[in-house]
Amino acid sequence: MTLSPTRSTDQPGAEGAAPGPDLLPAARHPYPATRVSTDPVRWPDVARLPAPAPVRTAIARTLLRRAFRRLPLAIRLGDAPAEGAGPGLTVHDPDAFFRRVGTSGLIGFGESYMAGEWDSDDLAGVLTVLAARVDDLVPAPLRTLRGAWVRRRPAADRNSLTGARKNIHRHYDLSNELFEEFLDPTMTYSSAVFGSLPARPEELSAAQARKIDRLLDLAGVGEGTRLLEIGTGWGELALRAAARGAHVITITLSTEQRDLALRRIADAGHADRVDVRLCDYREVEGAYDAVVSVEMIEAVGAEFWPAYFATLRDRLAPGGKVALQAITMPHERMLNTSRTHTWISKYVFPGGLIPSREAVVREAARAGLKVTADHGYGEHYAETLRLWRERFAERAAEVRQLGFDTVFQRMWELYLAYSEAGFRARYLDVRQIRLAAATVPAQAAPRDDAAAEPAGRPGAPSVTAPATGGDLPSTTLPAQQGAR
Repeated sequence: MTLSPTRSTDQPGAEGAAPGPDLLPAARHPYPATRVSTDPVRWPDVARLPAPAPVRTAIARTLLRRAFRRLPLAIRLGDAPAEGAGPGLTVHDPDAFFRRVGTSGLIGFGESYMAGEWDSDDLAGVLTVLAARVDDLVPAPLRTLRGAWVRRRPAADRNSLTGARKNIHRHYDLSNELFEEFLDPTMTYSSAVFGSLPARPEELSAAQARKIDRLLDLAGVGEGTRLLEIGTGWGELALRAAARGAHVITITLSTEQRDLALRRIADAGHADRVDVRLCDYREVEGAYDAVVSVEMIEAVGAEFWPAYFATLRDRLAPGGKVALQAITMPHERMLNTSRTHTWISKYVFPGGLIPSREAVVREAARAGLKVTADHGYGEHYAETLRLWRERFAERAAEVRQLGFDTVFQRMWELYLAYSEAGFRARYLDVRQIRLAAATVPAQAAPRDDAAAEPAGRPGAPSVTAPATGGDLPSTTLPAQQGAR
């Protein structure tokens, strides 16, 4: 089950749905404040516990209880007193919690939160502790058994021309009104660059403008520039580029985003300078002085990275520049994630994969592009996500009025906190990267087919990368000197 624009209500059942023995409506448990009434049609894997798996459940219980004792967390299991110190994690239903984790690993961990089986007084804090110690949660001798708890990504989530439209629809076409509830007035859904940290809510719009201007500067966008933007969002980058005098072609697969972007561009008086197209990046034509793509590569999927970078190179006019903003993760973790169906890929971003910095450098080189500037600023994304998460919590009643039920709200809260924790633990980074045409064609790199099956598909391109050979040029960011 993944995100869908279809909204639902907080009903414990649906007409014609026969509750099975493990259906979990509120009446089954004595803590209605935490147990979430769940529509079994909308959220089947949240409404129902997985099939009993006593051995897996026992292993999960043993491993997690041992891990909890080593972590700086205040853990409370059921009616037992809290143990430890730090951000609080309260497991209301330990049996259901360990059963889900034992059966489905981190997917079960997320579904347990969606079901209201555990809570926290500091969700981002708990997840930051877990993200920082993710390699220590399971003893080293047992890590070879990881494959027993993870699933391959569904073939249906591949980002083919048809699949990419479906995957984008399942996230970005949820509702413009939903995103308006927690984004700032620029409707920018990517990391901001703040003047100083910690960030304040009133600074977010200016920080988003600062981020966009830095990208436009990286790409050399000015009067008369022919700009291609891959991934429109809700149009803010195209608007700022048009205000500089650029002529913009911007492409998206989201009808909701396109419709709002068109209105915003018309209202700003830039309709003559900006052309918003419902178009896949593989279908765009023409040559451009600059290409900008903001947090788009994460939705491409490793199988299609060669096509993505080939598009960047093929659409670039002589002397042109590419400016990317990309979330990245360490290379080994990327390789593990690429083979795994995660909670994020199941519920939030189907078909996506966050690349490593090495993978970006390697795939760009294969396409005939070289990195000429590269700087990271993950702390700024953590603050961006915190502001979004706090705003989303404040607007819970308005989100409910839009038709998004409690399970969805808990899912979205977990997604924002989970992402924030990744940046705070430095499990994730975000980078602004400038690319230009390489003067010498890149030689084909050796393949590593064992690492080349990100979606369980033999023959996918290798994403293994060598050392980059030293630091690349970086730019100083406010509140953070240099690149990571």
